Amino acid sequence: MRKYVIMGVQGSGKGTQSEMLAADLDLVHISVGDIFRWNVSNHTKMGAQVQRVMAGGELVGDDLAESVVQRRLTEHDWNFGFIIDGFPRSERQAEFFLESYDIDAVIYLDMPDSEVRRRVLNRRLCASCGMDYNLIANSPVVPGQCDSCGGELVQREDDTEEALAVRLREYHEKTDPVLALFRRKEFVVTVDARSPRDSVQQEIRSKLGLPPFTPPGNER
Repeated sequence: MRKYVIMGVQGSGKGTQSEMLAADLDLVHISVGDIFRWNVSNHTKMGAQVQRVMAGGELVGDDLAESVVQRRLTEHDWNFGFIIDGFPRSERQAEFFLESYDIDAVIYLDMPDSEVRRRVLNRRLCASCGMDYNLIANSPVVPGQCDSCGGELVQREDDTEEALAVRLREYHEKTDPVLALFRRKEFVVTVDARSPRDSVQQEIRSKLGLPPFTPPGNER
């Protein structure tokens, strides 16, 4: 069983790299952000609370984040392990997590703020089916229209210049100490997230001592 945390600023590719790793190793990918967004889109009580926070570009509070993670991990559908992204984002969350679970490694996707701005402000989301796009590397065939369902592509509510500036400031203030805490416990492997997607995945696996990544279509 393998248990990983993946960290990095928004836009660094946490979701993509998590899914690639999870698919090969039969891990469960737990995205705390996706759980929050599901609650927002389904108009739950938690969703209303989260929406107010996200619209201001702030991070969700410790109590709510911890309860969501604890509830998700009690489902015990992760027989071979999990990779979690979007948590922990504060020292308190990190301490809570380390007290509850033995972590094999923390994967840190390192990316400068300038590149984060470029990526995040070019992200789009299908308003109908939720498919993600990035206008830099993954543009739709018809501008502004989802390739899958034809729905309208929109910016996420928290993907604005103003909200991103707040989020980056909060990220560094709260998450940098988390990384420092993990580094003291020798948990962290650092990977340059500016490289192409497959190269980032290959470096993650190399540093974790895992079997190398084989791109789809290259299997033998």
